[in-house]
Amino acid sequence: MTTYRLGSSPAVHTPGILAWAINGYAFQQDRQRLLDLFCTTFSSVPSDAFESLLSKAVPYTVDGETVVFTVEG
Repeated sequence: MTTYRLGSSPAVHTPGILAWAINGYAFQQDRQRLLDLFCTTFSSVPSDAFESLLSKAVPYTVDGETVVFTVEG
């Protein structure tokens, strides 16, 4: 199991962007763009971890301004 922590910055509130992206991930035509957005922004996290997160296959928590999630791998 690997736990990832996605921090926010003064310009981007990661929990809010994630909520928006999860809603958009429900639409097939938007999935690749949203996945690319997260993979580019958080390049140290593998794309399969983001696929699990955006598809709601794994839960996440919010710790202050940080998104925390765990995936197998």
